[in-house]
Amino acid sequence: MQAGMVITAYVIAAVLFIMALGGLSQQESAKRGIWLGIIGMALALLATLLSPKVMALTTGLSYILIAMLIGSAIGVYMAKRVAMTEMPELVAILHSFVGLAAVFVGVNSYLDHSQVLTPVMQNIHLVEVFLGVFIGAVTFTGSLVAFGKLRGIMSSKALNLPQRHKLNLLALLVSAVMLVQFVNQGGNDTYLVIMALIALVFGWHLVASIGGADMPVVVSMLNSYSGWAAAAAGFLLGNDLLIVTGALVGSSGAILSYIMCRAMNRSFISVIAGGFGNDPIASDDEEEGEVQPTTAEEVAGMLTNARSVVITPGYGMAVAQAQYQVQDITQKLRAQGVEVRFGIHPVAGRLPGHMNVLLAEAKVPYDIVLEMDEINDDFANTDVVLVIGANDTVNPAAKKPGSPIAGMPVLEVWDAKTVIVFKRGMASGYAGVQNPLFFMDNTKMLFGDAKASCDQIASHL
Repeated sequence: MQAGMVITAYVIAAVLFIMALGGLSQQESAKRGIWLGIIGMALALLATLLSPKVMALTTGLSYILIAMLIGSAIGVYMAKRVAMTEMPELVAILHSFVGLAAVFVGVNSYLDHSQVLTPVMQNIHLVEVFLGVFIGAVTFTGSLVAFGKLRGIMSSKALNLPQRHKLNLLALLVSAVMLVQFVNQGGNDTYLVIMALIALVFGWHLVASIGGADMPVVVSMLNSYSGWAAAAAGFLLGNDLLIVTGALVGSSGAILSYIMCRAMNRSFISVIAGGFGNDPIASDDEEEGEVQPTTAEEVAGMLTNARSVVITPGYGMAVAQAQYQVQDITQKLRAQGVEVRFGIHPVAGRLPGHMNVLLAEAKVPYDIVLEMDEINDDFANTDVVLVIGANDTVNPAAKKPGSPIAGMPVLEVWDAKTVIVFKRGMASGYAGVQNPLFFMDNTKMLFGDAKASCDQIASHL
């Protein structure tokens, strides 16, 4: 394939990627958007394999093909095995791969002295190497920490080291000084290694300092970091498509992070700086009163006599895989003339859009799935609210100054006549904050597995 044809294929692939992002903006067009992305990536890979640079390789080409086969096999295996509840962890670990790849590309480009560069171009190349390794290393360890928190391997609570913000700033300043020295000396192995170690620790500390309530924002933020790491690798490899693709991922991830921060009343700078300015206060996990347990039969009776029902799902519904049972309840209630709607918090679950995907998978109609801002004013006129596996997103503690989640907009379900909370036990939410909703007079607790509870309610209906 000639170089001109490769560039043409890259342009077409870039257009397909942009169309894929556009398709993902709506649930109805999301599947089409994914297929456009798949076609674009397949075209990009094929054009790269047939490009003059790759075709000129002998042994190297076979290594590339072997690596692609191994990677494809792992990808197919993971895609079939991973559950929807594990999707946030999968996304986080994939981000770490992108960061590590950027580090490898940067180091390899630095060690490859086959190109003869002018002094100016050499300086530019060294800056690209330094920044590529730095961004990649931060993305790598930051993504590993996010994976650990989402997986439950690490505590979801924020790590509060003394003077942590000053430590972050010091890491950036030292890295900046070493960048200048690295370029002035025409490259220096010691500076590159020290910077890489600092970046690895910096990425780990940056995400470890962010609490569990902000994890969905962290995932989208790491998505942005992985994009910029890919763009840096594109500069080092001289691959225009990688630069464009990385910029698309980086910018879209940053925009999504900003939108989610606004939805959570969080400062965007605060979150990306490791929780700067949002020092959490230790929460009180002691119970605030007595709860009122209920049964599936009683809940079915309340739902049958209701005129308006709102269902607010959370990560617990994903864990129980109860979305199909929830849809069954929805169908039966609507058939009886009961108005049923869903209230979705912007950060419900552990990934942006997590609940929307689950409900779409269960064929819940799009027109009854509403965002928090669309449903909050209607709770006062709602007869029954079913809180299925949600906790932090319906926590009245967000209205109390001094709470670790203070200022975070929540679904104000307590304004409804009756609130039914589906929970396995009385444990606090992912943010580690006790929920006063559980002890309110109009709240009843339905303990047990959400899937089994929904099955029982549906049978009584």
